Amino acid sequence: MPTYEYKCSHCGHLTESFQSITASPKKKCPKCGKLKLKRLMGIGAGIIFKGNGFYETDYRSDSYKKGAESEKKSASDTKADSKKETKKTDSKPTTKSEKNSKKNLK
Repeated sequence: MPTYEYKCSHCGHLTESFQSITASPKKKCPKCGKLKLKRLMGIGAGIIFKGNGFYETDYRSDSYKKGAESEKKSASDTKADSKKETKKTDSKPTTKSEKNSKKNLK
């Protein structure tokens, strides 16, 4: 829920109110009681969603995103190279005794 600023056009009183987005604007000034309260436009009221699916890092700069992408690519290249090496070392040649035992089973 955002915080809205209000100013009374009659007495000049400034006030803040913590309201839901769907709530209607307040009209009565808490200081003078007149119905001259106006909602002001805020300058720093950006909303940052936190929770499942929304992260502060979603709002990173383009240069940060490019750097992170290049790191991911280099990490995936390293993983692919290591998988190739393990495949080569995992396969072992069949010995003559294993071939003979396979023939006997048939």
